[in-house]
Amino acid sequence: GRGRGGAGRARRGEDINGEVTISLADAVTGAETLVGMPDGRTLQARVPPGIEDGKTIRLKGQGGPGGGGGEAGDALITVRVAPHPLFRVEGRDLRADFSVPLEDAVLGGAVQAPTLTGAVELKVPPGSSSGKTMRLRGKGLPAVGGKPAGDLLLTVKIALPDPADHELEALMRSRGARGGG
Repeated sequence: GRGRGGAGRARRGEDINGEVTISLADAVTGAETLVGMPDGRTLQARVPPGIEDGKTIRLKGQGGPGGGGGEAGDALITVRVAPHPLFRVEGRDLRADFSVPLEDAVLGGAVQAPTLTGAVELKVPPGSSSGKTMRLRGKGLPAVGGKPAGDLLLTVKIALPDPADHELEALMRSRGARGGG
């Protein structure tokens, strides 16, 4: 009789690791993307909506071939979210600086605030100063896998008028003369 070695036994193929970088918009809405693998193949992957940076997608059976009739391994794709020019990701929340005209910061008013899905009208309370953070609930990363939707945190940055407003300059000079004397 022949000795039985491991040569005839079914072996599962190796898992292959890959990485793909997607936009923040694609991370929020989900997307189909192509992923270049280390073995030279290009695979199509479905990125689910609300995926976070560093999470892994498993493509079953797309890894190395199995031996002796065993099943193929999986492709494990690490998803990286590219930096966005306006929004920063903090967990499930998004954070951004938000330009508010001086008049609206002093007197209050409705201004257009950026979100990932377009601008929304936001009421700025009177006396808002630079650095104040306003929260738009549910406007961050969407709810997924039992995790609630994140919020959008907008930090007020007061924008002075351009070109310079001579009446404003005169008012500030008169206030400075009164306060300094």
